[in-house]
Amino acid sequence: MNRYPVWKYILIVVTVLLGLLYTAPNYFGESPALQVTAGKSTTKVTSDLATTVAESLKRDGLAATAVSVEGVGDAASVRARFTSTDAQFKAKLALERDLNRDPTDPDYIVTVNLAKNVPHWMESLGAKPMNLGLDLRGGVHFLLQVDAKATLETKIKGIQASARSILRDKNVRHAGIERNGDQLVIHFRDDATRAQARDALGQNQDLAFADAADGSDLRLLVSLKPQALQRTVEEGVKQNISTLSKRINELGVSEPVIQQQGADRIVVQLPGVQDVARAKDIIGRTATLELRMVDPSITPGTETTAQIPLNDELFTTGPAAPIVVSKDVILTGDYISSATPSFDENQQPAVSIDLNGDGGRKMRQATRENVGKRMAVLLKEKGKYQVLTAPVIQSELGSTFRITGMGTPEKAAELALLLRSGALSAPMEFIEERVVGPQLGAENIAKGLHSTLWGFVAIAIFMIIYYQLFGFFSVLALACNLLFLLALLSMMQATLTLPGIAAIALALGMAIDANVLINERIREELRNGNSPQAAISAGFQHAWATILDSNVTTLIVGLALLVFGSGPVRGFAVVHCLGILTSMFSAVFVSRGVVNLWYGRKKKLGKIAIGTVWTAGIPAAGAAKK
Repeated sequence: MNRYPVWKYILIVVTVLLGLLYTAPNYFGESPALQVTAGKSTTKVTSDLATTVAESLKRDGLAATAVSVEGVGDAASVRARFTSTDAQFKAKLALERDLNRDPTDPDYIVTVNLAKNVPHWMESLGAKPMNLGLDLRGGVHFLLQVDAKATLETKIKGIQASARSILRDKNVRHAGIERNGDQLVIHFRDDATRAQARDALGQNQDLAFADAADGSDLRLLVSLKPQALQRTVEEGVKQNISTLSKRINELGVSEPVIQQQGADRIVVQLPGVQDVARAKDIIGRTATLELRMVDPSITPGTETTAQIPLNDELFTTGPAAPIVVSKDVILTGDYISSATPSFDENQQPAVSIDLNGDGGRKMRQATRENVGKRMAVLLKEKGKYQVLTAPVIQSELGSTFRITGMGTPEKAAELALLLRSGALSAPMEFIEERVVGPQLGAENIAKGLHSTLWGFVAIAIFMIIYYQLFGFFSVLALACNLLFLLALLSMMQATLTLPGIAAIALALGMAIDANVLINERIREELRNGNSPQAAISAGFQHAWATILDSNVTTLIVGLALLVFGSGPVRGFAVVHCLGILTSMFSAVFVSRGVVNLWYGRKKKLGKIAIGTVWTAGIPAAGAAKK
């Protein structure tokens, strides 16, 4: 009656072993470490850098316990581990001195970090520790705001280039286009031409027009409608969140939080990051890409000595510099939907680019009359421009085209990465900065651990005293529930926060409630005169429906918190929902397995230890029922 088949016991044993395996990484702790990442988008991290880092540390008498390359591609970094924080900070100063030729413009970023001490064989099996949130691990919290003024300026630049192209295509003559603050000023010699220009540009529903005059100089004032500016800022925030998500891995943060707050703000939380200055530097240096036309009137080789036209700029840094290009921006990185390294018809390295709809239209307009001329690809970092390449336009370009003349496949792959990784479409500034020290995080962990531990001990003492041997079985099931919950959180690489710890403590209380229902049902069956074997069987069977109903209704609430909540609420909901699922498995399946293992081999029981049973008002000590 109360016997499990062998496969069920095997399932329980395997589940417990897997729980032990995936929970174990959380007990190995972390070591002080340094992470070396590229300080520029054109700098690459390879195995040679790891060798250089190891030699530099050895030369300075600061040998690391391990130096390795982690990640691939743009996520690659060199990590060096140390035995103490003192050696960690000394090594940071040494590496910054040895790796960077110019301290004001570093080639590599050296970041103070923490490295997990999980054995490699565990990591190979996918066993990793849980990620800890900002309130437990410490770290930095940034609140960034999109610069609406700079966003408007960038938008006006694009409208200026577009207006010049549209008026040229419509054969509308004007006396010049200039920017005046947040407006475009287009000069005309007669009112009829100004009306034609308004009709040609009026197809853009985002623009507002106004007439002005200064004597014979007729002007058309073009500005951006307020709702169009608001939409531009919102799109810029979304694009920046996507770009920051790609770039933030340079800090080696396992579980960063990057989310929108309000209309024009972004929250960035970096658990475990101790170096705030470096974090701000990396976040703020995200590259911006621009495509501009090269001025053909400047003879190659004379760029630095020639007279620079009013609407041109001279750039002297980068692989294709020096070069003189127009101030009008054809495209920015946010129009690029895909960029992959490829080969042209002559099997020479190239970059294949796909643009979105607006980007394709802008490219066709810009290149239709510039076949045979050069177009420069500019990278802007920290307010400085680099000229990556300046290829010749072979034909009119549309939504799909190639950049040729890359030289080597490595350069083609590098340019494709820069184009693909995108840019900050809207400039941002830091308006709030908070630091949670690792000591405060450790204190929060200790308090959360102690509260959960003592809660478990209190429950165990009560259950064993009140239900005797069956209470002991319930405590074993409760321990398995906690083991399964921690293992699931580790396997899912979920981020544990203080609300998550509260959900674990709550899960313990809810899990033991199922065992209370089972034990009380067994007592009731004994009072009704059933034999101990029949009471055990009926107790588990009849209690299951109640346990299922109560847990399903609670799970619905947890799912609602998960779907509609955010931040700490979602963290609580994740642990809460997982705790419900593990408690149903452990309280019924594991608990009954232990009971069946103990009592199932006995055909007839004289008595079972399940506390005190009251029959007809007379206590039967030790729950003795013949």
